[in-house]
Amino acid sequence: MRKLIVLLFALALLATACSDDAATTTDAPAATEPPATAAPATEPPATEAPATTEAGPNADWPDSITVGFIPSERQETLQDNIQPFMDALAERLGIEVEGIVTADYNGLVVALGTGQVDFGAFGPFGYVQAKQQYPDIEVLIQSVRFGSGTYHGQWFATPEAAATLCDEDPVPGALENMGGEVVLVDPFDAIALQVGVAFGDEGKEDEVLEDGTPVDPGLACLGDLSRVAGLDIAFGSPTSTSSAVFPTLQLLNLGIDLDADVGIVNLGSHTDTVAAVYAGDADVGAAFDDARRNLREESPDIGSEVVVFAITDEIPNDVVAVTGDLPDTLKQAFYDAIADYLSTEEGEAVLDEVYEWTDIREAVDSDFDVVRDAQAKLGITED
Repeated sequence: MRKLIVLLFALALLATACSDDAATTTDAPAATEPPATAAPATEPPATEAPATTEAGPNADWPDSITVGFIPSERQETLQDNIQPFMDALAERLGIEVEGIVTADYNGLVVALGTGQVDFGAFGPFGYVQAKQQYPDIEVLIQSVRFGSGTYHGQWFATPEAAATLCDEDPVPGALENMGGEVVLVDPFDAIALQVGVAFGDEGKEDEVLEDGTPVDPGLACLGDLSRVAGLDIAFGSPTSTSSAVFPTLQLLNLGIDLDADVGIVNLGSHTDTVAAVYAGDADVGAAFDDARRNLREESPDIGSEVVVFAITDEIPNDVVAVTGDLPDTLKQAFYDAIADYLSTEEGEAVLDEVYEWTDIREAVDSDFDVVRDAQAKLGITED
C-alpha cells in the first residue's frame, strides 16, 4: 500500500512539471487565456502612478524668482508701489517673488542677461537692447493700456516756452496720432489716462484728491517742434524709447543739431523729467503719455504748469521679458498670474499706479522692428 501511494505522488509531480514546461515554451495556451486573467499581467503596478506625480507638475520650478523694474518714477517710490504686486504673484505662484528696481534700463538689461533677475519689465528699446546683447532672452508679455498695444512719447514745456512753441493758447486737451497727423482731442477722449482725469464708478471723471483738492486738467496745444532750438531739453534715460530715442529721432529729422542747437540733459526717469520742467530747470521735456500724473498728488497744478505741445510716432507698449532657461510652465503661470491679478480691483489699481497697465497680451518680437529701425537710424549700439 505504501508503494502505491509513493507511485501516485511521483506521477502527480511529473504531471505538474510537464504542465509548467508547456506554459513557458509554447504560445498556444497563452493565446487561449481568458481576458479576465490576462489583464493583471499587463497592468502597471499600483504604486507607479503616484510615484510620477509625487513631486508635482512644478517640480522643476525654482524656490524663488526675482522681477526687475526700471524707474518710471522715483526709484524709492516705485520700490514701495510694486510690493503689493509681488505679494500677489507670490500667492498665485506658490513661490517667493522679489521685486527690485534697477538704477536704469542698462542695469536691468545686464541683470536679466546675467541671471540676476528672472523677469524684467522693459520699455521697448530696453527690450531690443537686451535681446541684442543676450539672445536667449525672450519677450513674454506686452502691456495694453485702455485697449491699445501702442503708445507715444509726449513733449511738454513750461507755460512760457509753450507760448513760443504754439500759435494758439493751450486748452484742456491731449494729443493723438490719427490718420497720419497729430490732432488735439478732449482729455476724456484720449487713449491714455490724462492728468486731471480719473476713473470713477461711472467711467472717466474729473480727478479730486482724497483731501478734496481738485487736480488741474492737463493743458495742451498743437506746437511746432522745430522751434525748440535754443531751449534746454530734459530727457529720461538715454535708452528710454519715449523719453529719449524717438524724441531724439524727431529732432534729427527736423535738422536740429543736438550739440549746437539745444541743450539736452538725461535725468534717468520720466517723473524726474516732468519735475524738471515743472520747476523751470528745463524749458522742454519728453516722457510717456501722460507722465504728469506721477506728480499730481504732490503738485495738483502740474497739468497747468506743464503744457503738452507735441508727441512722437506710435511705439509698441512696454513688455516683460524672461530668461530663456526658465521652465515653460513657470512662464505661462507667470503670465496667467498677472492676468488674474489685473482682473481684481486691487490689481487694476496697483498696476495703474505703477505702469498704467489695464490689460496684457502675448508679446510678438517682430512688433519691435520699428524700434530696431529707430535704433539703426540713430546709430545706437548695444554698447
